[in-house]
Amino acid sequence: MKKIKIKQLSKQILYAFIASTVLLAYLPSVASAAQITARKVTIGSSLASASTSYNFNFTLPTTTTVQSIKLQACDTASGTCTQTGAASGFSSGAGPATLATAPTGLGGAGTWTINTSDATALRILNASNTGAPGAAVVNFNSVRNPSATNSTFFIRITSYSDSAWTTAIDTGDVAASTAGQITVTANVDETLTFTLAAATVNLGTLTTSGTGTGTSSMTVGTNAATGYSVTYSGTTLTSGTNTITALAAPTGSSTNSKQFGINLVSNTTPAVGTNVSGSGTGAAATGYNTTNLFKFNSGDTVATINVPTNTNVFTDQLHSQH
Repeated sequence: MKKIKIKQLSKQILYAFIASTVLLAYLPSVASAAQITARKVTIGSSLASASTSYNFNFTLPTTTTVQSIKLQACDTASGTCTQTGAASGFSSGAGPATLATAPTGLGGAGTWTINTSDATALRILNASNTGAPGAAVVNFNSVRNPSATNSTFFIRITSYSDSAWTTAIDTGDVAASTAGQITVTANVDETLTFTLAAATVNLGTLTTSGTGTGTSSMTVGTNAATGYSVTYSGTTLTSGTNTITALAAPTGSSTNSKQFGINLVSNTTPAVGTNVSGSGTGAAATGYNTTNLFKFNSGDTVATINVPTNTNVFTDQLHSQH
């Protein structure tokens, strides 16, 4: 009797094991959405509650035609989507949000439009869409950020085969943050570079048959918004009651006549001087910018520019006759 009981128990255990195995073999498989890949969002401003742009890139793996998409801000990356924490204050209806450009990579027909009746999500639809999706680009303007500062929230992207956001195809999350905004300030003081290469110029011994010449260079540059102006002041060559006539107007060199003048260009009569050089945009002023014409009128502007500029080297050509 003892052996019979053991045998019956073994049969019961064996039958139970077989029944369990068969039950598992016939359990129906549970369908689930495919994972959206290459997910990225670029937000124009991370400032909390800012109205800004949201530019999405993502790849939809399933070839089923997509007729609507929902991009919903959530406190967490999984589970029920709530907006009571990090995602609180997010809104598509505050602007309201708009499509910045026509979405691409979602199919090949119809026109995508935005629907903001659900302010917790960015929703677009295209009931006429056909074809398979792929690498998608969807850009929005006037989306309001969540109100919590320095908080990470998640945007849940879901594609649908219908135009009413009911039959899901693929899904995936992308993380974003309302990181604090950094304000950068700097002061740029105005600068002026002005140097003279020499403090004296020797014109030599003046005669009625020759021309005394010499040069002196100055370097000028500034970052001032209105540029610079270089003027000069002084008197002509004087010894007691004897003077050499200053050229009040641009005049050519003439021997056997009393003349004193300057210019800031290269000359051939007499052969003296060089043109303006350097990487700046400064120029010799009118009256001092013509080859072989010289002038000396105290108080005149000799070089000028009305915008910021790098340095220029101006060579003053001094000319004197006796």
